[in-house]
Amino acid sequence: MNALWARSVFAVLVGGTLLLLWFPVEIRVLWPSAVALVLVFVTRKVMLSLLLGGFVGSLLLVGGNPVRAFLDLVEFHLLPHFGSGWKVGAVIFTLLMGGLVALLERSGGMTALFQRWLHRPGPRRVEAVTCMGGLICFFDGLANALMIGRLMQPFARQAKLSAARLAYVVDTTSSAVACLAFVSTWIAYQLAMIHEGYVLAGREGDSQPYLTFFQSIPYNYYCWFALSLLAVVVLRQIQWGPMRRYTRPPVVGGADAASTPGIDSSPWRALGPIAVLLVGIPVGIYLDGVQRAELSAWPISAESVSIAFGAAHTPLILIAASVLASLVALLSLPVSQREGSAAAYLTGLEQLFRPVLILISAWVLSSTLNQLEAGAFLSQLVGDHLAVDYLPLVVFLAGALIAFSTGTSWGTMGLLMPLAVAMCLDLPDLPAHLIPAVVGAVFSGAVFGDHCSPISDTTIVSSIACGIDPFDHVRTQLPYALVAAAWSVAAGFLLLVFLPVKPLVLPIGLLAMVSLLLWRSRRRS
Repeated sequence: MNALWARSVFAVLVGGTLLLLWFPVEIRVLWPSAVALVLVFVTRKVMLSLLLGGFVGSLLLVGGNPVRAFLDLVEFHLLPHFGSGWKVGAVIFTLLMGGLVALLERSGGMTALFQRWLHRPGPRRVEAVTCMGGLICFFDGLANALMIGRLMQPFARQAKLSAARLAYVVDTTSSAVACLAFVSTWIAYQLAMIHEGYVLAGREGDSQPYLTFFQSIPYNYYCWFALSLLAVVVLRQIQWGPMRRYTRPPVVGGADAASTPGIDSSPWRALGPIAVLLVGIPVGIYLDGVQRAELSAWPISAESVSIAFGAAHTPLILIAASVLASLVALLSLPVSQREGSAAAYLTGLEQLFRPVLILISAWVLSSTLNQLEAGAFLSQLVGDHLAVDYLPLVVFLAGALIAFSTGTSWGTMGLLMPLAVAMCLDLPDLPAHLIPAVVGAVFSGAVFGDHCSPISDTTIVSSIACGIDPFDHVRTQLPYALVAAAWSVAAGFLLLVFLPVKPLVLPIGLLAMVSLLLWRSRRRS
């Protein structure tokens, strides 16, 4: 974007802020979000844009005094978050997960696992193993793409698999898997944004973020359809659009793991810590919850699980499980590799420092929106002009547009999630499924837009890790992403409007899509 256009945009934002200070119309409560969104698009700097959006909100609250607005921003919209055990826990867990990911990569366990699966690699087998690797590396989207892409490059060259196919598989099983996983570097941010929606609506006491997250999983249609589509594409070796014409293998880069094993490792060095997380977090939350709610831990029932997940101090369990998993990962390393493990762990923490700052910036913006009562205004505005049943569809489309334009799924969640949840909570007649459906729609839109955007960090990392130009990766992957998005609209969010039994939407949509794809592939063969 040229300098003249950027200056013009900034002039419009400043002029709009001044105009709203002089003429305080009701719609000004949404102006901070609009400022943040436009700045993300113009500058590509998510943290700075969210903070400036928060500053504009503070400016509107104090009547235009910039010094007072800055001081209030720090005193009332930044510092109070560090007094919240829930929010501090989310920050610590996110950083600890970064360190754990670094230890898992250092252990060589994933490499050893892949080498056992790929003695004689063919294109379909390489793609299938790449899918399995993406599912196993559910704990972080970027680390998933980078680690799996680098590990599979030499196997793809050996099997004469194109870099475009490899990048599509790697990219699809990175963000989509991390978004659905209940244990990942994403989860603390996702839970924090859900919680912020309740805060924005003035109903913090009703917030049960983890339970809401679990309830939203069946409504995260894009992630489910994208992964199911990938499975059929790999099984039937379906080629669409530009993917057919792109046959170049990954460019040579890094060590050839297919011919030189490198690290004498065991798969359990990676699978052990992952198992600790998978088992430790839900079990820990349940046991802590039943103790705090003074319930009997046995027998387990749907009601006791629901109460336990609402009563548990979730951040404490997340931190404890990540520390335990890190210790298991460290102890599983050979003595010769432990010497540099502390430095690797700290490097992993450092890599997630920027996402943590984005999380804090989103809290600042949300705090100013809370005082402006943006959620109540938006719910009234939508309630007067839009049927409630169509809200998840509208949120999905908005999230997809924002994520595609800005290239950031986290920024999209930070901008959209608190407003969408607060808007639902302020509706007079709230259907039981609406909040989970809207949360799932935010996740779906964020991942779809991020999946297709040429400026997304996941897109760029996936293409680099798989040895393909980012533009070629986007144009070859786009038809598949658009098919998954179209099914998300038609057989997901639209079907949700008309089907009375909401839990049936996902299985019906998946069955229809898979059946149609298999039928068409058989006809062509």
